[in-house]
Amino acid sequence: MALFDQANEIGIATLVDRFYDKVQADAQLGPVFNQAVHDWPAHKVTLRDFWSSLILRSGRYRGNPMSVHRALPRFPQALFYRWLELWRETAREVFSPAAAELFIGTAERVAQGLSMGLELGRLSLEHPSRIVGPLHIVSEPPRTA
Repeated sequence: MALFDQANEIGIATLVDRFYDKVQADAQLGPVFNQAVHDWPAHKVTLRDFWSSLILRSGRYRGNPMSVHRALPRFPQALFYRWLELWRETAREVFSPAAAELFIGTAERVAQGLSMGLELGRLSLEHPSRIVGPLHIVSEPPRTA
């Protein structure tokens, strides 16, 4: 059962905290993230601001995610898929289906942009919906071959 019916600041904080707790403990992501993040509480605050800016248009985040990720040691593209898998799972635990899909679609775009910007290549993402505005979701028909 979802904790939140729609995107809001408390939901974002819950999502970010739960998700990054999972990341820290994950066999694939944990070693990479735990080496890169030296202050998890501060990092979570930054990530709450990031997601609030993306989803709620709060304007609180003023950083440059691409430059931050470029400064890290190179990591395999496969980690993006694991990151997305955990994000989808957590978003669906925290939010109603429509709100979760908003966060999932946005995360997929963020991951795609980072993967391309880090010259790791395009991610192969199959997703049943696309975002057309800050809070609007339009279902797409299944793709045919």
